[in-house]
Amino acid sequence: MTRRARPYRSALYIPGSKPRALDKARSLAIDAIIFDLEDAVAADEKDNARATLAAALKLGGYGPRVRIVRLNGLDTEWGRRDAEAVAEMDCDAVLLPKVSSPDDLDALAGITGEMPIWAMMETPNGILNAGLIAAHPLLQGMVMGTNDLAKEMQTRFRPDRLPLMAGLGLCLLAAKAEGKLILDGVYNAFKDDDGLREECSQGRDMGFDGKTLIHPAQVDIANAAFAPSADEVDLARRQIAAFEAAEAAGQGVAVVDGKIVENLHVVSAREILGKADAIAEITG
Repeated sequence: MTRRARPYRSALYIPGSKPRALDKARSLAIDAIIFDLEDAVAADEKDNARATLAAALKLGGYGPRVRIVRLNGLDTEWGRRDAEAVAEMDCDAVLLPKVSSPDDLDALAGITGEMPIWAMMETPNGILNAGLIAAHPLLQGMVMGTNDLAKEMQTRFRPDRLPLMAGLGLCLLAAKAEGKLILDGVYNAFKDDDGLREECSQGRDMGFDGKTLIHPAQVDIANAAFAPSADEVDLARRQIAAFEAAEAAGQGVAVVDGKIVENLHVVSAREILGKADAIAEITG
């Protein structure tokens, strides 16, 4: 399974201090888990959360779900101890909050070694340095921290997220330019299915690989939105077949449903089928 095919439709935040939540995550239909040592953990629970999470990861049982640990910032009193603990945990990657420049990633790598890094993109400086951050050799992906970014920018809430579009777009361009993954920010109203569905659709149309979530009730909507639809899979198969037939006849383009199909469309079609196959493999 290639990195581009590996689905990241849903990435659920799970508090590292809650044994019941850590256990429940083993059975949820999520592609990734962000085990949180930062915002979801009270100050007096930080040390306990570290130990609780380490024990849960050692026990295992998370199957194919990607295991990402978000630590506290290295500029906090807990950050270095978090990083030292995460370096010994059985996880797939570490997520650093409030990344402002590649120097922040270098500082983390000085503790966690070659472990893949994800960057929270949630500060104005981080957005303006998105290209440099995305180019870091240890960076695997970006996570949009839309709540913190909105706070820093002093925006008003709008369902269309217009005030955040510049930041979202810059990070998307940076991630795509470097071939890195990028996840959309959370939707706070976890009981508002229609609003979540609309925001997931917007994020998918923009090019995000998936959605970060704050509640298990949001999983099914995100999974559906960021998976290839049956119509997309059908079109991809027909585009590939038509293009291969055109090539066999010595032609460089094909026509499907009245539209030109060139090699670039076939590349996208193969990616759609690869993602659909990967989702079937994981869910099957």
